[in-house]
Amino acid sequence: MRTSGVLPDAFTCSFLLKACVSLLDIANGKILHGVVEKLGFGSNLFLQNMILNLYGLCGEMADAMLLFDKMPQRDVVTWNTVITQMLKSGKPKEAIDYFLELEEESGLRPNQVTVVSVLAACADLCALDLGKRVHEYSNRSGFKNNVLVCNTLIDMYAKCGSLEEASRVFDEMEGKRTVFSWSAMIVGLAAHGRAQEALSLFSSMLQDGTEPNGVTFVGLLHACAHMGLVDEGRAFFTSMTRDYGITPGIEHYGCMVDLLSRAGLVKEAYEFIMEMPIKPNGIIWGALLGGCRLHKDIKLAEQAIQHLSVLDPLNDGYYIVLSNIYAEAGRWEDVTRVRKLMKARGVKKTSGWSKITLDDGIVHEFVAGDESHPQAEGIFRKWDELVVEMMLRGYVANTSLVLLDIEEEQKVKFIYRHSEKLAVSFGLLNTPAGTTIRIIKNLRVCEDCHSALKLIAAISGREIVVRDRNRFHCFKDGCCSCGDYW
Repeated sequence: MRTSGVLPDAFTCSFLLKACVSLLDIANGKILHGVVEKLGFGSNLFLQNMILNLYGLCGEMADAMLLFDKMPQRDVVTWNTVITQMLKSGKPKEAIDYFLELEEESGLRPNQVTVVSVLAACADLCALDLGKRVHEYSNRSGFKNNVLVCNTLIDMYAKCGSLEEASRVFDEMEGKRTVFSWSAMIVGLAAHGRAQEALSLFSSMLQDGTEPNGVTFVGLLHACAHMGLVDEGRAFFTSMTRDYGITPGIEHYGCMVDLLSRAGLVKEAYEFIMEMPIKPNGIIWGALLGGCRLHKDIKLAEQAIQHLSVLDPLNDGYYIVLSNIYAEAGRWEDVTRVRKLMKARGVKKTSGWSKITLDDGIVHEFVAGDESHPQAEGIFRKWDELVVEMMLRGYVANTSLVLLDIEEEQKVKFIYRHSEKLAVSFGLLNTPAGTTIRIIKNLRVCEDCHSALKLIAAISGREIVVRDRNRFHCFKDGCCSCGDYW
Protein backbone atom coordinates (compact mmCIF):
# COMPACT_ATOMS: atom_id res chain seq x y z
CA MET A 1 0.00 0.00 0.00
CA ARG A 2 2.76 2.37 0.94
CA THR A 3 4.89 1.55 -2.11
CA SER A 4 1.82 2.36 -4.21
CA GLY A 5 1.86 5.86 -2.77
CA VAL A 6 -1.46 5.49 -0.92
CA LEU A 7 -1.43 7.14 2.49
CA PRO A 8 -3.01 5.17 5.34
CA ASP A 9 -5.87 6.82 7.19
CA ALA A 10 -7.03 6.41 10.81
CA PHE A 11 -8.96 3.25 9.95
CA THR A 12 -5.86 1.67 8.38
CA CYS A 13 -3.84 2.45 11.51
CA SER A 14 -6.51 1.01 13.79
CA PHE A 15 -6.58 -2.28 11.86
CA LEU A 16 -2.78 -2.53 11.93
CA LEU A 17 -2.64 -1.73 15.65
CA LYS A 18 -5.24 -4.42 16.26
CA ALA A 19 -2.99 -6.88 14.41
CA CYS A 20 -0.03 -5.84 16.60
CA VAL A 21 -2.13 -6.38 19.74
CA SER A 22 -3.13 -9.86 18.53
CA LEU A 23 0.52 -10.75 17.88
CA LEU A 24 1.92 -8.78 20.86
CA ASP A 25 4.26 -7.27 18.24
CA ILE A 26 5.77 -4.30 20.06
CA ALA A 27 8.45 -3.66 17.40
CA ASN A 28 5.96 -2.98 14.60
CA GLY A 29 3.68 -1.34 17.16
CA LYS A 30 6.32 1.29 17.88
CA ILE A 31 6.79 1.88 14.15
CA LEU A 32 3.03 2.38 13.79
CA HIS A 33 3.06 4.77 16.74
CA GLY A 34 5.56 6.86 14.80
CA VAL A 35 3.40 6.66 11.65
CA VAL A 36 0.33 7.79 13.63
CA GLU A 37 2.21 10.86 14.87
CA LYS A 38 3.68 11.70 11.44
CA LEU A 39 0.27 11.51 9.79
CA GLY A 40 -1.18 13.95 12.33
CA PHE A 41 -3.37 11.47 14.18
CA GLY A 42 -1.82 12.29 17.56
CA SER A 43 -5.11 13.79 18.74
CA ASN A 44 -7.16 10.73 17.68
CA LEU A 45 -8.20 9.38 21.08
CA PHE A 46 -9.26 6.00 19.72
CA LEU A 47 -5.79 5.36 18.22
CA GLN A 48 -4.00 6.72 21.27
CA ASN A 49 -5.95 4.31 23.49
CA MET A 50 -5.05 1.39 21.20
CA ILE A 51 -1.35 2.29 21.36
CA LEU A 52 -1.54 2.68 25.15
CA ASN A 53 -3.15 -0.75 25.43
CA LEU A 54 -0.50 -2.30 23.16
CA TYR A 55 2.37 -0.94 25.27
CA GLY A 56 0.71 -2.24 28.42
CA LEU A 57 -0.01 -5.70 27.00
CA CYS A 58 3.60 -6.02 25.85
CA GLY A 59 4.92 -5.08 29.30
CA GLU A 60 6.28 -1.71 28.14
CA MET A 61 4.79 0.17 31.10
CA ALA A 62 7.38 2.95 31.07
CA ASP A 63 6.45 3.83 27.46
CA ALA A 64 2.76 3.39 28.25
CA MET A 65 2.94 5.88 31.12
CA LEU A 66 5.00 8.32 29.00
CA LEU A 67 2.23 8.24 26.39
CA PHE A 68 -0.47 8.55 29.07
CA ASP A 69 1.18 11.63 30.57
CA LYS A 70 1.46 13.32 27.13
CA MET A 71 -2.09 12.54 25.93
CA PRO A 72 -3.92 15.83 25.34
CA GLN A 73 -7.26 14.12 25.97
CA ARG A 74 -8.31 11.10 28.02
CA ASP A 75 -11.57 9.23 28.42
CA VAL A 76 -12.72 6.42 30.72
CA VAL A 77 -11.24 3.85 28.33
CA THR A 78 -7.83 5.51 28.76
CA TRP A 79 -8.02 5.30 32.54
CA ASN A 80 -9.39 1.75 32.45
CA THR A 81 -6.47 0.69 30.28
CA VAL A 82 -3.89 2.13 32.68
CA ILE A 83 -5.61 0.72 35.78
CA THR A 84 -5.97 -2.74 34.19
CA GLN A 85 -2.36 -2.86 33.00
CA MET A 86 -1.09 -1.73 36.40
CA LEU A 87 -2.91 -4.68 37.91
CA LYS A 88 -1.52 -7.11 35.33
CA SER A 89 2.02 -5.88 36.00
CA GLY A 90 1.55 -6.60 39.75
CA LYS A 91 1.07 -3.00 40.91
CA PRO A 92 -2.31 -2.90 42.68
CA LYS A 93 -1.40 0.13 44.79
CA GLU A 94 -0.64 2.23 41.70
CA ALA A 95 -3.89 0.99 40.11
CA ILE A 96 -5.84 2.29 43.11
CA ASP A 97 -3.96 5.61 43.00
CA TYR A 98 -5.04 6.09 39.37
CA PHE A 99 -8.63 5.23 40.27
CA LEU A 100 -8.63 7.88 42.99
CA GLU A 101 -7.18 10.40 40.53
CA LEU A 102 -9.83 9.45 37.97
CA GLU A 103 -12.59 9.86 40.54
CA GLU A 104 -11.37 13.09 42.12
CA GLU A 105 -9.57 15.06 39.42
CA SER A 106 -10.45 13.98 35.89
CA GLY A 107 -14.11 14.94 35.86
CA LEU A 108 -14.93 11.54 34.34
CA ARG A 109 -17.07 8.85 35.94
CA PRO A 110 -15.61 5.35 36.34
CA ASN A 111 -17.66 2.66 34.58
CA GLN A 112 -18.20 -1.00 35.47
CA VAL A 113 -14.87 -2.00 33.87
CA THR A 114 -13.07 0.43 36.17
CA VAL A 115 -15.02 -0.84 39.17
CA VAL A 116 -14.11 -4.47 38.48
CA SER A 117 -10.41 -3.62 38.01
CA VAL A 118 -10.19 -1.56 41.20
CA LEU A 119 -12.05 -4.15 43.25
CA ALA A 120 -9.49 -6.73 42.09
CA ALA A 121 -6.72 -4.39 43.28
CA CYS A 122 -8.46 -3.95 46.64
CA ALA A 123 -8.57 -7.74 46.99
CA ASP A 124 -4.82 -8.02 46.36
CA LEU A 125 -4.00 -5.29 48.91
CA CYS A 126 -6.67 -6.29 51.44
CA ALA A 127 -7.91 -2.68 51.17
CA LEU A 128 -11.34 -3.27 52.69
CA ASP A 129 -12.30 0.35 53.34
CA LEU A 130 -11.57 1.41 49.76
CA GLY A 131 -13.37 -1.72 48.53
CA LYS A 132 -16.47 -0.66 50.47
CA ARG A 133 -16.21 2.82 49.01
CA VAL A 134 -16.06 1.39 45.47
CA HIS A 135 -19.02 -0.85 46.32
CA GLU A 136 -21.05 2.18 47.38
CA TYR A 137 -20.04 4.03 44.21
CA SER A 138 -21.04 0.98 42.15
CA ASN A 139 -24.51 0.93 43.69
CA ARG A 140 -24.98 4.67 43.12
CA SER A 141 -23.93 4.25 39.51
CA GLY A 142 -26.50 1.57 38.78
CA PHE A 143 -24.13 -1.42 38.74
CA LYS A 144 -25.82 -3.23 41.64
CA ASN A 145 -27.27 -5.88 39.35
CA ASN A 146 -24.17 -6.27 37.19
CA VAL A 147 -23.18 -9.94 37.63
CA LEU A 148 -19.48 -9.38 36.93
CA VAL A 149 -19.31 -6.57 39.49
CA CYS A 150 -21.15 -8.69 42.07
CA ASN A 151 -18.85 -11.68 41.52
CA THR A 152 -15.80 -9.45 41.95
CA LEU A 153 -17.32 -7.98 45.12
CA ILE A 154 -17.72 -11.48 46.61
CA ASP A 155 -14.07 -12.23 45.82
CA MET A 156 -12.88 -8.86 47.18
CA TYR A 157 -14.76 -9.11 50.47
CA ALA A 158 -13.65 -12.71 51.02
CA LYS A 159 -9.99 -11.84 50.36
CA CYS A 160 -10.25 -8.81 52.66
CA GLY A 161 -11.48 -11.01 55.50
CA SER A 162 -15.10 -9.79 55.51
CA LEU A 163 -16.97 -13.00 54.81
CA GLU A 164 -20.22 -11.51 56.14
CA GLU A 165 -20.20 -8.82 53.44
CA ALA A 166 -19.32 -11.43 50.81
CA SER A 167 -22.29 -13.51 51.92
CA ARG A 168 -24.57 -10.47 51.81
CA VAL A 169 -23.64 -9.76 48.18
CA PHE A 170 -24.03 -13.45 47.33
CA ASP A 171 -27.48 -13.63 48.96
CA GLU A 172 -28.64 -10.53 47.06
CA MET A 173 -27.72 -12.24 43.79
CA GLU A 174 -30.44 -14.89 44.09
CA GLY A 175 -31.66 -15.77 40.62
CA LYS A 176 -28.61 -14.14 38.95
CA ARG A 177 -25.81 -16.37 40.25
CA THR A 178 -23.37 -17.96 37.84
CA VAL A 179 -20.82 -20.70 38.44
CA PHE A 180 -18.34 -17.90 39.21
CA SER A 181 -20.59 -16.55 41.98
CA TRP A 182 -20.90 -19.96 43.65
CA SER A 183 -17.20 -20.73 43.19
CA ALA A 184 -16.06 -17.38 44.64
CA MET A 185 -18.17 -17.97 47.74
CA ILE A 186 -16.98 -21.57 48.15
CA VAL A 187 -13.33 -20.52 47.76
CA GLY A 188 -13.87 -17.71 50.30
CA LEU A 189 -15.43 -20.05 52.87
CA ALA A 190 -12.59 -22.52 52.37
CA ALA A 191 -9.91 -19.86 52.87
CA HIS A 192 -11.57 -18.86 56.15
CA GLY A 193 -11.59 -22.42 57.49
CA ARG A 194 -15.35 -22.83 57.19
CA ALA A 195 -15.11 -26.16 55.40
CA GLN A 196 -18.51 -27.58 56.30
CA GLU A 197 -20.22 -24.40 55.08
CA ALA A 198 -18.26 -24.63 51.82
CA LEU A 199 -19.37 -28.23 51.31
CA SER A 200 -22.96 -27.36 52.19
CA LEU A 201 -22.93 -24.48 49.70
CA PHE A 202 -21.66 -26.88 47.03
CA SER A 203 -24.70 -29.07 47.66
CA SER A 204 -26.95 -26.01 47.27
CA MET A 205 -25.12 -25.15 44.04
CA LEU A 206 -25.94 -28.57 42.58
CA GLN A 207 -29.56 -28.30 43.72
CA ASP A 208 -29.71 -24.93 41.94
CA GLY A 209 -28.74 -26.70 38.72
CA THR A 210 -25.35 -24.98 38.37
CA GLU A 211 -22.57 -27.26 37.17
CA PRO A 212 -19.20 -26.75 38.93
CA ASN A 213 -15.97 -25.79 37.18
CA GLY A 214 -12.29 -26.26 38.01
CA VAL A 215 -12.23 -23.30 40.42
CA THR A 216 -15.13 -24.81 42.38
CA PHE A 217 -13.11 -27.95 43.00
CA VAL A 218 -10.03 -25.97 44.01
CA GLY A 219 -12.18 -24.40 46.74
CA LEU A 220 -13.62 -27.76 47.83
CA LEU A 221 -10.23 -29.47 47.95
CA HIS A 222 -8.74 -26.48 49.76
CA ALA A 223 -11.53 -26.72 52.36
CA CYS A 224 -10.90 -30.43 52.86
CA ALA A 225 -7.11 -29.92 53.13
CA HIS A 226 -7.35 -27.29 55.86
CA MET A 227 -9.85 -29.24 57.95
CA GLY A 228 -8.43 -32.75 57.54
CA LEU A 229 -11.37 -34.14 55.55
CA VAL A 230 -9.37 -36.80 53.72
CA ASP A 231 -12.20 -39.05 52.54
CA GLU A 232 -14.26 -36.10 51.31
CA GLY A 233 -11.26 -34.71 49.45
CA ARG A 234 -10.58 -38.00 47.71
CA ALA A 235 -14.23 -38.22 46.69
CA PHE A 236 -14.21 -34.70 45.20
CA PHE A 237 -10.97 -35.34 43.30
CA THR A 238 -12.48 -38.47 41.74
CA SER A 239 -15.83 -36.80 41.06
CA MET A 240 -14.47 -33.83 39.13
CA THR A 241 -13.32 -36.09 36.28
CA ARG A 242 -15.86 -38.90 36.55
CA ASP A 243 -18.99 -36.77 36.95
CA TYR A 244 -18.08 -33.45 35.31
CA GLY A 245 -15.33 -34.24 32.81
CA ILE A 246 -12.92 -31.74 34.39
CA THR A 247 -9.26 -32.64 33.89
CA PRO A 248 -7.35 -31.93 37.13
CA GLY A 249 -4.83 -29.11 36.84
CA ILE A 250 -1.63 -28.58 38.82
CA GLU A 251 -3.60 -26.65 41.48
CA HIS A 252 -5.92 -29.63 42.08
CA TYR A 253 -2.98 -31.98 42.46
CA GLY A 254 -1.39 -29.48 44.83
CA CYS A 255 -4.49 -29.46 47.02
CA MET A 256 -4.50 -33.27 47.15
CA VAL A 257 -0.83 -33.44 48.14
CA ASP A 258 -1.49 -30.78 50.78
CA LEU A 259 -4.52 -32.72 52.06
CA LEU A 260 -2.66 -36.03 52.38
CA SER A 261 0.51 -34.43 53.80
CA ARG A 262 -1.30 -32.44 56.49
CA ALA A 263 -3.23 -35.54 57.52
CA GLY A 264 0.03 -37.42 58.13
CA LEU A 265 -0.24 -39.56 54.99
CA VAL A 266 3.09 -38.30 53.68
CA LYS A 267 4.12 -41.60 52.06
CA GLU A 268 0.80 -41.77 50.22
CA ALA A 269 1.29 -38.12 49.21
CA TYR A 270 4.73 -38.99 47.81
CA GLU A 271 3.32 -41.92 45.83
CA PHE A 272 0.54 -39.65 44.58
CA ILE A 273 3.16 -37.20 43.27
CA MET A 274 5.12 -39.94 41.55
CA GLU A 275 1.98 -41.12 39.73
CA MET A 276 0.90 -37.64 38.55
CA PRO A 277 0.35 -37.44 34.77
CA ILE A 278 1.81 -33.91 34.74
CA LYS A 279 5.20 -32.80 35.99
CA PRO A 280 5.02 -31.66 39.63
CA ASN A 281 6.15 -28.09 40.29
CA GLY A 282 7.67 -26.44 43.34
CA ILE A 283 4.29 -25.91 45.00
CA ILE A 284 3.60 -29.66 44.89
CA TRP A 285 6.93 -30.60 46.48
CA GLY A 286 6.59 -27.68 48.92
CA ALA A 287 3.26 -29.07 50.13
CA LEU A 288 4.92 -32.44 50.76
CA LEU A 289 7.79 -30.73 52.59
CA GLY A 290 5.28 -28.91 54.82
CA GLY A 291 3.66 -32.22 55.72
CA CYS A 292 7.07 -33.70 56.50
CA ARG A 293 7.68 -30.82 58.93
CA LEU A 294 4.37 -31.40 60.70
CA HIS A 295 4.93 -35.14 60.99
CA LYS A 296 8.75 -35.14 61.35
CA ASP A 297 9.53 -37.31 58.32
CA ILE A 298 13.16 -36.40 57.64
CA LYS A 299 13.75 -38.93 54.85
CA LEU A 300 10.90 -37.70 52.65
CA ALA A 301 11.74 -34.08 53.49
CA GLU A 302 15.23 -34.63 52.06
CA GLN A 303 13.74 -36.11 48.89
CA ALA A 304 11.39 -33.14 48.54
CA ILE A 305 14.22 -30.63 48.97
CA GLN A 306 16.23 -32.34 46.22
CA HIS A 307 13.45 -31.52 43.76
CA LEU A 308 12.88 -28.04 45.19
CA SER A 309 16.56 -27.12 44.91
CA VAL A 310 16.16 -27.57 41.13
CA LEU A 311 12.61 -26.22 40.65
CA ASP A 312 12.80 -23.22 43.00
CA PRO A 313 16.44 -22.86 44.12
CA LEU A 314 16.18 -19.34 45.57
CA ASN A 315 13.06 -19.86 47.72
CA ASP A 316 14.38 -19.44 51.26
CA GLY A 317 11.22 -20.88 52.84
CA TYR A 318 11.97 -24.43 51.75
CA TYR A 319 15.51 -24.39 53.16
CA ILE A 320 14.26 -22.96 56.43
CA VAL A 321 11.60 -25.67 56.76
CA LEU A 322 14.26 -28.37 56.25
CA SER A 323 16.57 -26.61 58.72
CA ASN A 324 13.75 -26.53 61.28
CA ILE A 325 13.04 -30.25 60.74
CA TYR A 326 16.71 -31.02 61.46
CA ALA A 327 16.75 -28.70 64.48
CA GLU A 328 13.67 -30.32 66.02
CA ALA A 329 15.42 -33.69 65.61
CA GLY A 330 18.58 -32.35 67.26
CA ARG A 331 20.62 -32.75 64.08
CA TRP A 332 22.57 -29.52 64.45
CA GLU A 333 25.32 -30.44 61.99
CA ASP A 334 22.66 -30.77 59.30
CA VAL A 335 21.20 -27.40 60.33
CA THR A 336 24.63 -25.83 59.82
CA ARG A 337 25.00 -27.62 56.47
CA VAL A 338 21.66 -26.25 55.21
CA ARG A 339 22.55 -22.70 56.26
CA LYS A 340 25.93 -22.95 54.53
CA LEU A 341 24.17 -24.22 51.42
CA MET A 342 21.83 -21.21 51.51
CA LYS A 343 24.81 -18.88 51.76
CA ALA A 344 26.67 -20.62 48.93
CA ARG A 345 23.62 -20.34 46.64
CA GLY A 346 22.94 -16.73 47.55
CA VAL A 347 19.59 -17.52 49.19
CA LYS A 348 18.55 -14.82 51.66
CA LYS A 349 16.04 -15.30 54.47
CA THR A 350 12.80 -13.35 53.96
CA SER A 351 11.95 -11.07 56.87
CA GLY A 352 8.47 -11.47 58.30
CA TRP A 353 6.22 -8.42 58.00
CA SER A 354 2.65 -7.57 58.89
CA LYS A 355 0.49 -4.70 57.63
CA ILE A 356 -2.51 -3.01 59.19
CA THR A 357 -4.60 -0.22 57.65
CA LEU A 358 -6.32 2.38 59.84
CA ASP A 359 -9.50 4.32 59.04
CA ASP A 360 -7.46 7.17 57.54
CA GLY A 361 -6.29 4.79 54.81
CA ILE A 362 -2.66 4.84 55.93
CA VAL A 363 -0.97 1.43 55.86
CA HIS A 364 1.37 0.68 58.77
CA GLU A 365 3.95 -2.04 58.22
CA PHE A 366 5.80 -3.88 60.97
CA VAL A 367 8.87 -6.06 60.50
CA ALA A 368 9.84 -8.74 63.01
CA GLY A 369 11.98 -7.15 65.72
CA ASP A 370 11.31 -3.62 64.44
CA GLU A 371 11.80 -0.86 67.02
CA SER A 372 11.74 2.08 64.61
CA HIS A 373 7.99 2.79 64.52
CA PRO A 374 7.06 6.25 65.91
CA GLN A 375 4.76 4.55 68.45
CA ALA A 376 7.26 1.79 69.31
CA GLU A 377 7.36 2.63 73.01
CA GLY A 378 3.57 2.53 73.35
CA ILE A 379 3.34 -0.64 71.26
CA PHE A 380 5.83 -2.50 73.48
CA ARG A 381 4.11 -1.24 76.62
CA LYS A 382 0.77 -2.48 75.28
CA TRP A 383 2.32 -5.85 74.44
CA ASP A 384 3.74 -6.16 77.97
CA GLU A 385 0.26 -5.48 79.39
CA LEU A 386 -1.20 -8.17 77.13
CA VAL A 387 1.46 -10.68 78.21
CA VAL A 388 0.48 -10.21 81.86
CA GLU A 389 -3.19 -10.81 80.99
CA MET A 390 -2.35 -13.82 78.80
CA MET A 391 -0.19 -15.44 81.48
CA LEU A 392 -3.14 -15.28 83.86
CA ARG A 393 -4.96 -17.39 81.27
CA GLY A 394 -2.15 -19.93 80.99
CA TYR A 395 0.01 -18.48 78.20
CA VAL A 396 3.64 -19.57 78.05
CA ALA A 397 5.84 -18.41 75.17
CA ASN A 398 6.68 -21.33 72.86
CA THR A 399 10.44 -20.77 72.55
CA SER A 400 10.99 -24.13 70.86
CA LEU A 401 10.18 -22.21 67.65
CA VAL A 402 13.36 -20.13 68.05
CA LEU A 403 16.04 -22.31 66.49
CA LEU A 404 18.97 -20.17 67.58
CA ASP A 405 21.67 -20.96 70.12
CA ILE A 406 20.80 -18.13 72.52
CA GLU A 407 19.68 -17.80 76.15
CA GLU A 408 16.03 -18.56 77.02
CA GLU A 409 15.37 -14.92 77.93
CA GLN A 410 16.58 -13.80 74.51
CA LYS A 411 14.38 -16.44 72.85
CA VAL A 412 11.33 -15.06 74.66
CA LYS A 413 12.15 -11.52 73.54
CA PHE A 414 12.63 -12.78 69.97
CA ILE A 415 9.24 -14.50 69.94
CA TYR A 416 7.58 -11.42 71.48
CA ARG A 417 8.78 -9.24 68.58
CA HIS A 418 7.06 -11.15 65.77
CA SER A 419 5.50 -8.71 63.35
CA GLU A 420 1.85 -9.75 63.86
CA LYS A 421 2.19 -9.20 67.62
CA LEU A 422 3.45 -5.67 67.00
CA ALA A 423 0.68 -5.01 64.47
CA VAL A 424 -2.12 -6.20 66.75
CA SER A 425 -0.76 -4.15 69.68
CA PHE A 426 -0.69 -1.11 67.42
CA GLY A 427 -4.23 -1.87 66.25
CA LEU A 428 -5.55 -2.08 69.80
CA LEU A 429 -4.01 1.31 70.55
CA ASN A 430 -5.29 3.06 67.43
CA THR A 431 -8.78 1.70 66.68
CA PRO A 432 -12.04 2.19 68.59
CA ALA A 433 -13.09 -0.49 71.07
CA GLY A 434 -15.09 -3.27 69.50
CA THR A 435 -13.88 -2.77 65.93
CA THR A 436 -12.34 -5.62 63.96
CA ILE A 437 -8.56 -5.59 63.54
CA ARG A 438 -7.40 -6.79 60.10
CA ILE A 439 -3.80 -7.77 59.43
CA ILE A 440 -1.95 -9.07 56.36
CA LYS A 441 1.18 -11.18 56.91
CA ASN A 442 3.65 -12.32 54.25
CA LEU A 443 4.60 -15.56 56.02
CA ARG A 444 2.71 -18.30 57.82
CA VAL A 445 1.48 -17.45 61.34
CA CYS A 446 3.64 -19.38 63.81
CA GLU A 447 2.21 -21.57 66.58
CA ASP A 448 3.06 -19.08 69.35
CA CYS A 449 1.44 -16.12 67.58
CA HIS A 450 -1.60 -18.27 66.85
CA SER A 451 -2.00 -19.12 70.55
CA ALA A 452 -1.37 -15.51 71.59
CA LEU A 453 -3.87 -14.03 69.12
CA LYS A 454 -6.63 -16.35 70.35
CA LEU A 455 -6.08 -15.07 73.90
CA ILE A 456 -5.79 -11.43 72.82
CA ALA A 457 -9.12 -11.70 70.97
CA ALA A 458 -10.74 -12.95 74.18
CA ILE A 459 -9.05 -10.37 76.42
CA SER A 460 -9.86 -7.39 74.16
CA GLY A 461 -13.32 -8.53 73.09
CA ARG A 462 -12.19 -7.93 69.52
CA GLU A 463 -12.34 -9.95 66.33
CA ILE A 464 -8.86 -10.22 64.83
CA VAL A 465 -8.60 -11.31 61.19
CA VAL A 466 -5.16 -12.30 59.88
CA ARG A 467 -4.50 -13.17 56.25
CA ASP A 468 -1.22 -15.07 56.16
CA ARG A 469 0.58 -16.76 53.27
CA ASN A 470 -1.73 -19.79 53.35
CA ARG A 471 -5.17 -18.77 54.58
CA PHE A 472 -7.33 -16.58 56.83
CA HIS A 473 -7.47 -16.84 60.59
CA CYS A 474 -10.46 -15.27 62.29
CA PHE A 475 -9.73 -15.01 66.03
CA LYS A 476 -12.79 -14.43 68.18
CA ASP A 477 -13.77 -15.25 71.79
CA GLY A 478 -10.56 -17.22 72.33
CA CYS A 479 -10.99 -19.43 69.24
CA CYS A 480 -9.77 -19.46 65.64
CA SER A 481 -11.81 -20.23 62.54
CA CYS A 482 -9.21 -22.80 61.48
CA GLY A 483 -10.02 -24.99 64.47
CA ASP A 484 -6.24 -25.13 65.14
CA TYR A 485 -5.85 -27.22 61.98
CA TRP A 486 -3.67 -25.02 59.81
